[in-house]
Amino acid sequence: MEGPLITPLLVTTLVRGTHVRSFHVRSAGQAGWEASEHEDQHIVRQGRYTDWHRVEQVLSLFAREIEELREQGWQEA
Repeated sequence: MEGPLITPLLVTTLVRGTHVRSFHVRSAGQAGWEASEHEDQHIVRQGRYTDWHRVEQVLSLFAREIEELREQGWQEA
């Protein structure tokens, strides 16, 4: 039996040269939501949230960071 299909709220990967930045926010089922930001192979930020307001804040933060990176020449992978 398969588990429930979990649709990510945000999955974005940007590249510039040999560098990679990725942003992920997804449901963690009854545990809430998980958010993470990676730079190359390193975790920059990671958290689990049970409050939707916090998830909205993280989504806004990631959206601003993604927009700034695009303005600096980063491209969607």
